[in-house]
Amino acid sequence: MSQDDPKTLVSTAWLADHIKDPDLRILDATWFMPDAGRDARAEYDAAHIPGARFFDIDEVSDHRSELPHMAPSVEKFLSRMRKMGVGDGHQVVVYDSLGLFSAARVWWLFRLMGKMDIAVLDGGFPKWQAEGRPVEDLPPVVRDRHMTVRRQNQLVKDVTQVAAASKLGDYVIIDARAPERFRGEVDEPRPGLRSGHIPNSRNVFFKDLLNPDGTMKDPDTLRAVFEAAGVDLSKPAILSCGSGVTASVLALALERMGKSDHAVYDGSWSEWGTFHDLPIATGDA
Repeated sequence: MSQDDPKTLVSTAWLADHIKDPDLRILDATWFMPDAGRDARAEYDAAHIPGARFFDIDEVSDHRSELPHMAPSVEKFLSRMRKMGVGDGHQVVVYDSLGLFSAARVWWLFRLMGKMDIAVLDGGFPKWQAEGRPVEDLPPVVRDRHMTVRRQNQLVKDVTQVAAASKLGDYVIIDARAPERFRGEVDEPRPGLRSGHIPNSRNVFFKDLLNPDGTMKDPDTLRAVFEAAGVDLSKPAILSCGSGVTASVLALALERMGKSDHAVYDGSWSEWGTFHDLPIATGDA
């Protein structure tokens, strides 16, 4: 697989070469954990890649759910994308200010809606800036654009499906959280959640899939990381994390490896950890 793939991951050089393409749309999908003390929208307003629109993960979500940034309805997604001037025939590139973090969530969300012409910017805004590439603080010129959507339900799992998979073992469940959270050794950042992990899941910390500069490792190295964690890659995968953000980094990595039979548990630990009738495991097992 080549480094630049407009359906998964593109380099800063690729984006610089295509930035003036009329059918290119760039999205800043920066999102920070609530305790980070940073304002993603304010940082976008101060500086972003030229022409980028701001994609608010918390706003473009299902507000009927008490869980954080759950996938929105088709109707809401369409409404927000039209207002952002993103529609059919566009190649989308999405990035974030942490290198490769929340941008993967928006990549997954577009794919959930049947829109496959989207790639994550490898290394994100930090790499773009480190290379001295242009930034601006101007709002983009936006015109409404028609979009059609066909939701791909196989790309998302709910708590009932995950509970069944945990018991039956017909899927491999992979948790993207930090090892100490997976093992239940520390409190969860969101109050009221138990500590531990879904029984029979494996831990692949999303940062282990990245190079020091925030770019994603090559496919062969990615495969080695999953295999070292005891992931049976012959099984379809369910991907989980704290709230469905870094699980999408796992999804992107698997797709780069050529493994497409994966789905995100959208509620992730924010949901599982609240239900006291659901079993939890601790330690490495």
